[in-house]
Amino acid sequence: MAKNAFKAADRYLLSPHGLGREELEKALRKLMRRGVDYGDLYFQYSRTEGWGLEEGIVKSGSFSIEEGVGVRAVSGEKTAFAYSDDISMDALLDAVRVTRAIGAMDRKQKVKVKPGKLPARLYRADDPLASLDDTAKVKLLERLEAFARAADPHVIQVMAGLAGVWEVVLVARSDGHMAADIRPLVRVSLTVIMEENGQREQGNAGGGGRFDYGYFTDERLRSYALDAVHQARVNLGAVPAPAGAMTVVLGSGWPGILLHEAIGHGLEGDFNRKGSSAFSGRIGEQVAARGVTVVDDGSLPDRRGSLAIDDEGNPGARTILIEDGILTGYMQDMTNARLMGMKTTGNGRRESYAHLPLPRMTNTFMLNGECDPAEIIASVKKGLYAVNFGGGQVDITSGKFVFSASEAYLIENGKVTHPVKGAALIGNGPDALTRVSLIGNDMALDPGVGTCGKDGQSVPVGVGQPTLRIDGLTVGGTG
Repeated sequence: MAKNAFKAADRYLLSPHGLGREELEKALRKLMRRGVDYGDLYFQYSRTEGWGLEEGIVKSGSFSIEEGVGVRAVSGEKTAFAYSDDISMDALLDAVRVTRAIGAMDRKQKVKVKPGKLPARLYRADDPLASLDDTAKVKLLERLEAFARAADPHVIQVMAGLAGVWEVVLVARSDGHMAADIRPLVRVSLTVIMEENGQREQGNAGGGGRFDYGYFTDERLRSYALDAVHQARVNLGAVPAPAGAMTVVLGSGWPGILLHEAIGHGLEGDFNRKGSSAFSGRIGEQVAARGVTVVDDGSLPDRRGSLAIDDEGNPGARTILIEDGILTGYMQDMTNARLMGMKTTGNGRRESYAHLPLPRMTNTFMLNGECDPAEIIASVKKGLYAVNFGGGQVDITSGKFVFSASEAYLIENGKVTHPVKGAALIGNGPDALTRVSLIGNDMALDPGVGTCGKDGQSVPVGVGQPTLRIDGLTVGGTG
């Protein structure tokens, strides 16, 4: 796909605007003349659409095309950045003049850009927006609604959404490296509201990845419908959650969002370089229970958080962050890696050409242990089994978190009994890692719905984990 990516970059980003490799080299030479340490050009072209169906009627629809270029210059710890939605040589040179002002001296520097080593092919280059016509897209959502209503007669409202993105990116760097990528991304979301005896509850489901819309087969749509209806049905019969310190069992898959938020952000390079993370300066130390291994992997095929190249042109990679409880590294972009004397890990990400790259997660998950999930449940005399999560809040500096469970059950004498609602998990990420006592052998990744926010930028991510037993976690409840 990499060769196709360069062809697409030329077709959508360069040739229509009279640009080629010679013009990129000229812009980079001018950028580097002021003695800056590093500079890059980030070009992006994207097509985005969204469809929303409610009560069988298309209530919303959107389509947009966006393109532009961002210019960055780095000198020491200082970064200058400018961007333009006008891709032209004049706009490019204007942005260069603004950003190179952080340099201290004029000097001539040769810059010759050429494609780097071709990255692994992780996903197809097909444009998902063109994979179905508009009528078929609406019918897809109508089938999803029909599956949800057929699953339970108490469903009174269904809201379904379909979203697709196709983008082409090109990175040209002052070190001569040039890389390109074609990134498809699709997602289906579903919310159902059920009513019984005057009580209403909702359930949510969905999924996606780096596919076209053909990924959403009827079998997959039906599974989303059943999942959403199941979640709402469970909460209709739920009792108020208990409160206090107790053993908590986290289910596999999406509950990895707690790992992502409470621990993952604290392992990003910028927070650790600035000393604001609970993990700062702790490489080589025991930070988690034995058996806990946490990985960030941007090289998984077709996953929502995967990247053939990151937004600095480096290949997506697998980075072991915690191995058998020992902190082994951080996620790095190029700037923070250079300032910390470490290697970049392919985690430089940005929302668009109008944003600076930051060290960000891709697909972050905990590896399997050896326990059967049923044995983990059976080991708990009294506790909480949290299967799914809604929103949450985390303080990166302290690691303190609060997460609300959208589907949870009591565990009594080793058996899952009553569903509960209103449960919130309260704790400290680094401390919670040390309280992991059993790790399941059922590691699963989320269905492809995650979006991560940081410094006002949102990027698609993946999470995952096996079933976990955590002892002495605080549960905030209403019962």
